[in-house]
Amino acid sequence: MGDLAKIFKAYDVRGVVPDEFDEEIAEAVGAAFAEVMGADRIVIAHDMRQSSGPLAAAFARGATSRGADVINAGLGSTDLLYYASGTLNLPGVMFTASHNPAQYNGMKMCRAGAVPIGSETGLAEIRDRALGLLGASAPDPTGDVTHHDLLKGYADHLKSLVDLSAIRPLKVVVDAGNGMGGHTVPEVFAGLPIELVPLYFELDGSFPNHEANPIEPANLVDLQQAVVAHGADIGIAFDGDADRCWVIDEKGASVSPSTITALVAARELAKHPGATIIHNLITSRGVPEIIKENGGVPVRTRVGHSFIKAEMARTGAVFGGEHSAHYYFRDFWYADSGMLAALHVLAALGEQDRPLSEVLAAYARYTASGEINSTVADQAAATAKVREVFGSREGVTFDELDGLTVTGPTWWFNLRPSNTEPLLRLNAEGDDEVTMAGVRDDVLKEVRGI
Repeated sequence: MGDLAKIFKAYDVRGVVPDEFDEEIAEAVGAAFAEVMGADRIVIAHDMRQSSGPLAAAFARGATSRGADVINAGLGSTDLLYYASGTLNLPGVMFTASHNPAQYNGMKMCRAGAVPIGSETGLAEIRDRALGLLGASAPDPTGDVTHHDLLKGYADHLKSLVDLSAIRPLKVVVDAGNGMGGHTVPEVFAGLPIELVPLYFELDGSFPNHEANPIEPANLVDLQQAVVAHGADIGIAFDGDADRCWVIDEKGASVSPSTITALVAARELAKHPGATIIHNLITSRGVPEIIKENGGVPVRTRVGHSFIKAEMARTGAVFGGEHSAHYYFRDFWYADSGMLAALHVLAALGEQDRPLSEVLAAYARYTASGEINSTVADQAAATAKVREVFGSREGVTFDELDGLTVTGPTWWFNLRPSNTEPLLRLNAEGDDEVTMAGVRDDVLKEVRGI
């Protein structure tokens, strides 16, 4: 029997199937979820992993044993589940392990209206109640399971939020990584003036071509080569559950999520003048600059979707962007949608005649290191050492919103500990490559004791 304390994380459930997470656990969690939510109806969806359908069915057995009816949307992306929860106003559960390897699976849960559930907002209670139900005989189901195909409704809703009616014809290469983008992209792109070049659209939870994790550069190589080989206007990569997207320009160059955040922010501010935009603290400093230049109010948050969503709800922000390529929209129940971000980029590209690299040039101002991980036994001591060394520099400021952020006249960096591993994560940025590299190397020298 699995250890629920191990698989229940801060904001979701994730573990190796069947050693840590199996159908018995899924059934107990389904019963517990129905009880904690007090719900008479629940909506569920699942990704393409071999274990996802059986786990979803087991969850439904547990939920219906507590009298809840279950709407099973079947195959879908995580943002399709958020659409279902939002439009039906029901609590929901997505069965996916996102970009994790094939042997993993998990659950992402939300309340009605796609409101996220974390350990402090119900997830720990669901875990504890499920633990008490494991091994106990379940009552006969009194709820019903019905199957609803929500894909067309999801696609139509996204296209109602971004006007693509007047875009020029575009050739678009999409790398679905054998994940759920292969299911959702054809429906979303249907009826648009897009020539689609699909890469790895076959749904296959064993990920035979590469990991469905576009934040790793090695997983973008096939897409970059295909964009150039096909003379495409743009390339888009999705992760396994298609809630994140990564953009490649017409030259095959990878585009920073900070650049996409700035672009989408400017577009949202054109529709909502003076609105608030959320960005996390490792996005480029060009992001808040561009938000202000477009009449918006930038709000800086810690790294992590829970902080982004909480600040969006508190401030009524219209949009939020993370450097991990998650993008959040007020008009999408404050939830994240890689597909909706992709549509914004396609609209910006297709509304004018310049190539994507020229369109994005105005939104990419500085040079970033990307995230660099260092294994460190004593994270606090290493961070204190870095602070001491940089404290002697002229014009330097510090803040500790999330780890240590150090800002100089022409550069900044953030050094923060991993919550789960003995790692320090460094993100550095400078006015140019030389400035960034100098700061990056100085920090790593202290962290790694080089």
